[in-house]
Amino acid sequence: MAKIIDGKKISQQIKDELKEKVAKLKEQGKTGALAVIQVGEDPASSVYVRNKKNACAYIGIESLAYELPEETTEDELLALIGELNAKEQVKGILVQLPLPQHICEDKVIRAISPRKDVDGFHPQSVGAMTIGEPGFLSCTPAGIVQLLKRSGAEIAGKHCVVIGRSNIVGKPMSLLMLREDATVTVTHSKTQDLASVCRQADILIVAMGKPQFIGKEYIKEGAVVIDVGIHRDENNKLCGDVKFAEAEPVASAITPVPGGVGPMTIAMLMSNCVQSIEEG
Repeated sequence: MAKIIDGKKISQQIKDELKEKVAKLKEQGKTGALAVIQVGEDPASSVYVRNKKNACAYIGIESLAYELPEETTEDELLALIGELNAKEQVKGILVQLPLPQHICEDKVIRAISPRKDVDGFHPQSVGAMTIGEPGFLSCTPAGIVQLLKRSGAEIAGKHCVVIGRSNIVGKPMSLLMLREDATVTVTHSKTQDLASVCRQADILIVAMGKPQFIGKEYIKEGAVVIDVGIHRDENNKLCGDVKFAEAEPVASAITPVPGGVGPMTIAMLMSNCVQSIEEG
């Protein structure tokens, strides 16, 4: 039976460490706020925004909420980002995605100052990560690295297969695993014989966005399986991209959905916020 990698527990450890760090920074006179912008009332986005505010409150940093109506124009949103870029006390800016269709996400991401890009989405942040320079890391991939390390999984020298090549998870994930000295294969919708490629993985990271797609025929005996997907099944229960009941007996360790990767994303966002306060 696989070891269950407890993302809730590990994310709590990280938040507790950050809470101590924030208290020490306050003693040095270093404080800062995270500005969270939400456009429209997408229910899933509202949950994420609330969780981010709660995490800020827990570790002791201020959060500023900007809840804008659906009909907010792109120019209005860009003007707000410009104001927040100029505000000294605002150390991090986060625009909750997805945005309404009339607003260009790429323009918005590029408008955020790279010094305040705590999501790690700005091309400058991505470029720094690619060449191993300091900067903000994409939160979900950085969280997965912490899950692996803190649960005792060996990364260096292992073969990691990433399923998915999105800018938010797949691509940055492959770069961070390379940085940790893994041998990395990136697969996607055009990969031929996906199952046989996946069966070579010591660490299988699944971020394909298809509910319960990956069964035991994709998993090598003893592999570590990280499930990034989050969906609702036909009974409205949360599930991932992996068929958990099939994968668990084959894997040596596995993340559950919910309670695996999800909590880590917010923990690493908080880590980026604290880094931005440290760097002043």
